[in-house]
Amino acid sequence: MFGELLPLGGGDPIPLLKRVLLVGRRESADIVLRFPNVSGSHCELSLVDGYWHVKDLRSSNGVKVNGSRVTQERLKPGDRLSIGKHEYEIAYEPARLGASATNDDAAGSTKAFARSLLEAAGLEHRRSAPQPKPRRPAT
Repeated sequence: MFGELLPLGGGDPIPLLKRVLLVGRRESADIVLRFPNVSGSHCELSLVDGYWHVKDLRSSNGVKVNGSRVTQERLKPGDRLSIGKHEYEIAYEPARLGASATNDDAAGSTKAFARSLLEAAGLEHRRSAPQPKPRRPAT
């Protein structure tokens, strides 16, 4: 087993049994979520260099990580993953799955200062560059 999804609000843990998992409503999915707001092929979970990643497969209701909608994202242990309107916590040990501390540091340090703390907490959106004020025509 490579980790598990823990349903927030109750329910049985979902084991992550393969390195690549299709999540969706269809019976052919690796993880079947029988909810009307989950697409047939909703998202893909993949284990890369010891870390789980999620990729939205153009689902109708989207994928969120820690409350922010994403198209693809690396998942850290303890992250909240929302599939449609259903929320899970991902539980796994990167070191046990082959991640190295330098890999984690390198991936995190490139993004660490890319946005403000308020933006990272979801309290502020990235500001665009200030627009120049229009000039009045000379009279």
